[in-house]
Amino acid sequence: MATNTAINPNLLEELEYRGLVYQITDRENLSKKLQTERISLYCGFDPTADSLHIGHLLPILTLRHFQLAGHNPVALVGGGTGMIGDPSGRSTERNLNSKEVVEQYTESIKQQLSRFLDFNIAKLVSNYEWLGKLDLITFLRDVGKNFTVNYMLAKDSVDSRLANGISFTEFSYMILQAYDFYKLNQDHGVTLQIGGSDQWGNITAGLDLIGKMGGGDAYGLTLNLVTKADGTKFGKTAGGAVWLDRNKTSVYQFYQFWMNTDDRDVVKFLKYFTFLTPAQIDELAKEHEQHPEKRIAHRELAREVTKLVHGEEAVVSAEKITQALFSGEFAELSEAELVEALQDMPTTVLARSNELKLIDLLVEVKAAPSKRQARQDVESGAVYLNGQKHADINEEITPEHLLHGKYVVIRRGKKNYFLAKFE
Repeated sequence: MATNTAINPNLLEELEYRGLVYQITDRENLSKKLQTERISLYCGFDPTADSLHIGHLLPILTLRHFQLAGHNPVALVGGGTGMIGDPSGRSTERNLNSKEVVEQYTESIKQQLSRFLDFNIAKLVSNYEWLGKLDLITFLRDVGKNFTVNYMLAKDSVDSRLANGISFTEFSYMILQAYDFYKLNQDHGVTLQIGGSDQWGNITAGLDLIGKMGGGDAYGLTLNLVTKADGTKFGKTAGGAVWLDRNKTSVYQFYQFWMNTDDRDVVKFLKYFTFLTPAQIDELAKEHEQHPEKRIAHRELAREVTKLVHGEEAVVSAEKITQALFSGEFAELSEAELVEALQDMPTTVLARSNELKLIDLLVEVKAAPSKRQARQDVESGAVYLNGQKHADINEEITPEHLLHGKYVVIRRGKKNYFLAKFE
């Protein structure tokens, strides 16, 4: 049976050391409360997709910081608000999903959150539990009357949308999220809401509602927006978002995302996204400053975040793939690791044949434009199969060449990879 750890009175200072805190509604009193009481806090995650992405990591890991410091997180999955859509940080209206789709997304997100929080202590709830029971008249009379239109128009999340238009549906989102905070305050004793910096208006609306409806003390804390030194958007790659689901972003791609962090961002990201101690981070920062070419800080960042999201075995697998791609030798990879390593490389599916020569294979996979060029490449020692040099122009491809009975990895030169799959 899980038990709460002792309260860490220095939690707020640690969060600020890590650069996580952007705004707090009442820092002095919240700091005192965190030093003397075990509080309950929450963060909401709307199910707008079947997976969370790394843009969600900062609030998730902040909840984990609070849990490790002896407090009780509540992860709220927006089964109700997910059918409405948050206008915060958007210039256009969201597409509305059906109840069935939102329920499916909600279940997926619940499973992902359980990797980060101990739900023997933490709680996981869906706001559909109460929003789904609200009738319109009760909502307007008991909740809506506490908000003036002028108050709502002054919020950034609404004001920024007025020029292009905002539907009544999204305009109402603020009230629904405020009601979430009130319900969690009343039913679960939640006194703190955390969220991204774009959630300030929604969080303070919840504080106002709690005050007007007779709730107790409550606080809000927003987190810094994650920015990159090169000005590009964090969490986006040429292939799109970096997801926490390994079926949408492979473990190797996930690991490499962190390995490719800009030198100027790596120490900041170690503070944001890992649970290394300040002393460990400071040591890595010193090492990075003195020997940036060794990329020790990058490797530690990639290892720590991949371990948090996917587990220790995933780190081992990602590093095996990385080494294989560096050395060109793939024999030690499992079939799943091999496919993952080469998923972005040109792949040719071939029928099994007893008479396929190496020269023909090079032409088939388009590693060479002609048999003449293929012969030249083989004779010059530029062709490797599964990491081994092959220089015999008369060599035939046999079952012994196949990794896992179906794959041949062809390398021409130093960096040109091709995958042949025999079926």
